[in-house]
Amino acid sequence: MTVETASEWKQNNYREPLAKGRLLKHEKLAKYTSWRVGGPADQLYIPQDRQDLIEFIKTLPNTEPIFWMGLGSNLLVRDGGIRGTVINTKGRLKQMNLSGDGLVYVEAGVPCAHVARFCGERGLIGAEFLAGIPGTMGGALKMNAGAFGGETWAIVNSVEMLNASGNVIGRKAQDFRVNYRSVEGFENEWFLSCLLTLQPGDTAESQQKIKTLLEKRGATQPTNQPSCGSVFKNPEGDYAARLIEQSGLKGYAIGGACVSEKHANFIVNTGKATAADIETLIRYVQDKVEQQQGVILQTEVCMVGVAL
Repeated sequence: MTVETASEWKQNNYREPLAKGRLLKHEKLAKYTSWRVGGPADQLYIPQDRQDLIEFIKTLPNTEPIFWMGLGSNLLVRDGGIRGTVINTKGRLKQMNLSGDGLVYVEAGVPCAHVARFCGERGLIGAEFLAGIPGTMGGALKMNAGAFGGETWAIVNSVEMLNASGNVIGRKAQDFRVNYRSVEGFENEWFLSCLLTLQPGDTAESQQKIKTLLEKRGATQPTNQPSCGSVFKNPEGDYAARLIEQSGLKGYAIGGACVSEKHANFIVNTGKATAADIETLIRYVQDKVEQQQGVILQTEVCMVGVAL
């Protein structure tokens, strides 16, 4: 890992204005992903705040490939890493406040679990399910993340997008085509923040619901092992975990990657997995389920980067 000083960044990269965050060259991404695997990014930028991020994006050529990463869940970075620039928002873009009329402003880097607690503590209901999503609000917006029967875009009022030129654009929820674990929006625009619409309710009841959901998650999911969350989408009218278990794949391992004994729709890193181990196991599970159950499982996890 190489950390550039501000003067080195100014000399070696693009144009003014000089960004204030941290730029890391050839940074291995394994420590930034919940699976603990992944090769290096050409460069990784950790912005100081929202405005710094906007200024940094302006310094990049419009043709520069940009990839966004929050908590690194629902993500498999291949062993060859990612070409271009990776923006990491973990611990950044973390502003959240009440905007009136039941609206809650949330920046893209806020963990979903924090949103659930923030809303519950203020007597707003409808966001409790976010406690079960192990990612940031930006990731939840990108894939319409859901848990325990709730989905992100059901509570979205509007969003702020950041485009490749560094311009901020406001868009309404209806500007997007939203489906199960899928959101189609605008090319070369990324989620910067959102306004959520929630309803007034009982704080104690909301907090108890969050507690119950978290207890259920802990009892049914391998939360103490590196994973990405759910690997496969649930087929309509069925559950991926049931199909995988019925195919006899619980506990099946390739290299350091293993189908969880606790929840069959989770693949865990038992300690020395590579991204290639995990991807090979994903394909193996898909093949076996199709052969034995006649169902083609679609991946929920986002697989990116270059294979070795």
